[in-house]
Amino acid sequence: FFQFTFAATAATIVAGTVAERCKMVAYLCYSLMLTGFVYPVVVHAIWNSAGFLSAFNESPFRGVGMIDFAGSGVVHMTGGATALIAAIVLGPRIGRFYDEDGNPLDKPGEFAPHSVSLQVLGTFILWFGWYGFNPGSTLFISVPGYGDVAALAAVTTTLAAAAGAVSSMFFDTLLGFLSEGEAEYDLTMAMNGCLGGLVGITAGCSTVEPWAAIIIGLIAGVVYVLASNLLVKLKIDDAVDAIPVHFFNGMWGCIATGLFASRRFVTMTYGEDYSPGLFYGDGNLLLCEICGILFIIAWVAVIMGPFF
Repeated sequence: FFQFTFAATAATIVAGTVAERCKMVAYLCYSLMLTGFVYPVVVHAIWNSAGFLSAFNESPFRGVGMIDFAGSGVVHMTGGATALIAAIVLGPRIGRFYDEDGNPLDKPGEFAPHSVSLQVLGTFILWFGWYGFNPGSTLFISVPGYGDVAALAAVTTTLAAAAGAVSSMFFDTLLGFLSEGEAEYDLTMAMNGCLGGLVGITAGCSTVEPWAAIIIGLIAGVVYVLASNLLVKLKIDDAVDAIPVHFFNGMWGCIATGLFASRRFVTMTYGEDYSPGLFYGDGNLLLCEICGILFIIAWVAVIMGPFF
């Protein structure tokens, strides 16, 4: 059941991006394809003990394998990459970048949210659910030492989420001031930045120091804002900014693990035979994370590209 919820999460990421542009049958078809064929291969490669990128493999890739504790790459990048392909194939909503006659607009159209209050409520519900997502990936707390892993995951999850919300809101405000000479705080940016911080810490929540979780969250907020602006420049319409939150911050989460995973927490979570991040040792873990990112992108593109 636990893995079922992870698969369902990957599918729901796509649903937000393609809102207002898909028929119900399309939702059912891509959900079946994603959860039944694409996602299981990624899970096997990275989380199964026989997977070629798995840290649990008896002979792991580069001697360490890819560390993705709760799914920055496995879940969020997989769903985010699928969402990116879907958004490109479907094209933008009418009034976003083009008018009804197909003429380009001088300025991208904005669609006001129906309820900011519900948006905030939804964000906090997701944040609360992440404590099942990240600490829950420990799977046990009765085994000696596992409780410490779950506790660390809860602490780093909290810090990264808070840092992401703050950095995204203030960075977006700064960009607005520099471009338009007017500072305006946007609660939507803070909420998505919070989710970006949660996605960014998901891979390394059990292996990074609390101070590193703050840095990861701060950078995740910036990554979200930059990625969101990039999609607008490329005229890719993402209704809820799921691609910047999940795909780009999923990548950042994997890279951050390859940089910040500390030796003591890697040992606590995985054992003494595993290499820490670049800032604590060699670059083998970072190389594994990059290879995992490339594998996920390639696999999703090869399967879901022709599908859409």
